[in-house]
Amino acid sequence: MSDRVQPWARAASSHVAVGRVALPLLAAAVVGLGVAVLLPAEPAAWSPVSPAAVAAVFAAGQLWVVAHNTDATELGEEPIGYLFGLANAITELRSGLYGVVAGLAVAAPMAAVTWLPGLCYGVGIVLDKLDGTIARTVGRETDLGERLDMTVDTAGFVAAPVVAVLWGLLPWWYLSLSAARYVFLGVRWLRRARGLPVFERPDSDLGKYLAGVQMVFLTAVLLPAVPTALGWRLAPVVLAPSLAVFSRDILAISGLYPVRGARED
Repeated sequence: MSDRVQPWARAASSHVAVGRVALPLLAAAVVGLGVAVLLPAEPAAWSPVSPAAVAAVFAAGQLWVVAHNTDATELGEEPIGYLFGLANAITELRSGLYGVVAGLAVAAPMAAVTWLPGLCYGVGIVLDKLDGTIARTVGRETDLGERLDMTVDTAGFVAAPVVAVLWGLLPWWYLSLSAARYVFLGVRWLRRARGLPVFERPDSDLGKYLAGVQMVFLTAVLLPAVPTALGWRLAPVVLAPSLAVFSRDILAISGLYPVRGARED
């Protein structure tokens, strides 16, 4: 290894090592303190933990997952710019907003906070469209940005349904939406661990469209202006197509769903 490459490699490894600890802790501190100081959120009678604590752990967990799956060789020669570009900063803001939503899951649904889950989740959806646009235009699309975006999207699909269910806005079985992504990942991991082939999913944007429908529906359900009874009536209609697509994808990666020209992923 040349003298020029050695310092860069050591610096990149240091950035990753520090990021795996420092960034999750920073996210926990900012989001946790923000909820504790700025929001009038009290724990529900059944909750042994505070909304601030849950928000802090949830926000930190998202960045820990991303950092844990980021290798030093991915950072290039400008690791700071790669890690902290404008698009990534917006995605990290979404992560913090979804942390607030998760914290409110254990909060008492008082009048002062009933509007917060829908507002935070809705703003996160808007920012989801913005960070991708920025990455494609004034910034650059990166593996880290894609990984961060996917992790935050998945976190949002956990936090929003959990709040909706615990606050009585949706039936308990709507949590299957939160579980579906992890079931898919678990099946994929298990097949790879057992040395079995993992096939490509169908080349379709249907899953993206349905994810958008879910985001809009969850935002509406979380807003006090939408009648709870309406959300309960629409829940099975909105949920069924998304679960069907997840089921199709699980069958596809297992080689049980016919996909023309399917190859191993």
